[in-house]
Amino acid sequence: MATRTQDKNASLTLGIAGLAAMATYLDTTILFVAFPGITASFDTSSTSTLSWVLNAYTIVFAALLVPAGKLADRFGHRRAFLVGSATFSMASLACGIAPSAELLIGARVVQGAGAAILVPASLALVMAAFPKDKLPQVIAIWGAIGALSAALGPSLGALIIEAFGWRWAFFINLPVGVATIVAGTRYLQESRDPLVRIPSLAGVALLTGASSAILYGLVESDNVGWASWQTIGFGVGGTVLLAVFVIHQRRTEAPTLDPELFALRNFRWGNLAMLSFNMSFTAMFFGLILFLVNVWEWSILKAGLGVAPGPALAAVFAARFGKLAGEIGQRPLVILGGLVAAASGFYRLLLLDEGVDYLVDFGVPLFLSAIAIGLVFPQVTSVAVQAVPGNRVGVGGATTQAVRQFGGSLGVALTITLLGSATDKLDLVAGFNRIWWLVIVGGVATTLFALPLRTGRAAI
Repeated sequence: MATRTQDKNASLTLGIAGLAAMATYLDTTILFVAFPGITASFDTSSTSTLSWVLNAYTIVFAALLVPAGKLADRFGHRRAFLVGSATFSMASLACGIAPSAELLIGARVVQGAGAAILVPASLALVMAAFPKDKLPQVIAIWGAIGALSAALGPSLGALIIEAFGWRWAFFINLPVGVATIVAGTRYLQESRDPLVRIPSLAGVALLTGASSAILYGLVESDNVGWASWQTIGFGVGGTVLLAVFVIHQRRTEAPTLDPELFALRNFRWGNLAMLSFNMSFTAMFFGLILFLVNVWEWSILKAGLGVAPGPALAAVFAARFGKLAGEIGQRPLVILGGLVAAASGFYRLLLLDEGVDYLVDFGVPLFLSAIAIGLVFPQVTSVAVQAVPGNRVGVGGATTQAVRQFGGSLGVALTITLLGSATDKLDLVAGFNRIWWLVIVGGVATTLFALPLRTGRAAI
């Protein structure tokens, strides 16, 4: 009976934590289909400015994930989960009622902070609730929830936005927030590590400043030119800040990132695979929505439904591949997934143009992308987090998710940069071809980063 009760409590924890994490990852991609509506509502703001409606969330999310994970380890995962849920929900309300682009971007900053508090606490609660022998499968399920909710964002968002408008892309977070807070207060068990050090605020500021400067230089390069002093200045400034951040992390007694975690083989290479794959995944998904709307001239609803088969198939593949990973290890699946992702980009490069043939030109590479998502995302999350010692799961999981968000921010920035300001069909197709090249490069890089992983019988 005790075992059944423990299993029930563990399943409840996974359900509650997974639901909240789902909302935060859904918000990273649901704005892809909301973006045209936001652009129309705030037509006095430039596209590069409005791109910060997307990137402000992911940058803050990424920059605060690790320090928030440490705070959760120190003061309690349950407490952090509830605070993060409340912050995320209230910021979602503020986004939905924002009367200007500036206030919307500001609310997205707060929303990203709430997500950063919530996500590492969510994963730590799940890992504390299950026995060690079940963690590979459970972490893969948790990772799949994040990946698939991000993949579902455009299709679900299209239905909601078509019916109610883009502001409801934010309002739908409110019932989820209420449900997770009520259920979390009742069912979640507290866990903490009082020995964890509070991270330095200077490190957080340096990391946020470096990523913001680099991404700002990218998205503005189309307006001012790649060779302009502004583009070069932000690129160099961001790189310098990043170098200062690395030096700071080696010298401070309270690092934002834990350098010793990257000495772990699977953690280091798993996070590099996560960075490259989420960069190409985000560019691919954002690019597909923009392609359907701008090149094939589909409506937002039709475009959202056009990509819907991808997430549905990815959900099926992720479940099956998760079981396979338990038998043969994650490494071969991630290696294959990167190659399949690259193949999907190469297919689009060859065949996807202004001619409309959904099944052949769009459907086949979408099927390949779904396979790649199921192969890579859950397995990379699992292999990286399992490499972390038990008392560091909060910060370890947060680091992996931070890397994922940085990859997503880079994918958004590169998509906007590679497309430029073209309006002619031929120029647009050429811009999208550059994005498909990015998908190829990201897929191949994912495979290369997965080669040194040790999983299954090769793990140590």
